[in-house]
Amino acid sequence: MERCAWCIGNELYENYHDKEWGRLAADDQTQFEFLVLESAQAGLNWLTILKKRENYRMAYDQFNPILVAHYDEVKIEELMGNAGIVRNRRKIEASVKNAKVFLEIVKEFGSFATYLLQFNEGKVVVNHWTSLAEVPATTDLSDRISKDLKKRGCGFLGSTIIYAHLQATGIVMDHVTSCPCYAEILKQLDSKFI
Repeated sequence: MERCAWCIGNELYENYHDKEWGRLAADDQTQFEFLVLESAQAGLNWLTILKKRENYRMAYDQFNPILVAHYDEVKIEELMGNAGIVRNRRKIEASVKNAKVFLEIVKEFGSFATYLLQFNEGKVVVNHWTSLAEVPATTDLSDRISKDLKKRGCGFLGSTIIYAHLQATGIVMDHVTSCPCYAEILKQLDSKFI
């Protein structure tokens, strides 16, 4: 049994892969964290974001969406001056706008995970890839969710970013079948989600 090929050779990547990636994250704070981080990652390497993750946690008030939704221009300028995060004004401004939409979705659906899962009848998508080459960058599911989020007012959350978010938070399980995490996660998933 071997891990998914994308993480091999870097301890930070391997730990993230083994302990987080592809595991169902039902809590809103984790969902919001990954929305911010995946958006920040656009055009960059995920390892870059993982290395900055603790800086993001401090800069973004532990990814509390209520606090982030109230960030003003002063706070945005503070974030623009923070060398510990990706200093892209459009991404930072989108994170504040997205926090507001995120909170509206949580109010409407009870949780962000419930919102995402309802696009697939409440079920986690369990894929059966045998190699990394088979894993897509987008799917119909990510297209539909991205379109809905944009309609609700979100920014910087295209289909590729949303698919990465779905993978990271376990809404889509994309570990290859030979990866030890594949069987482990399937055992842990509540039958109501598969």
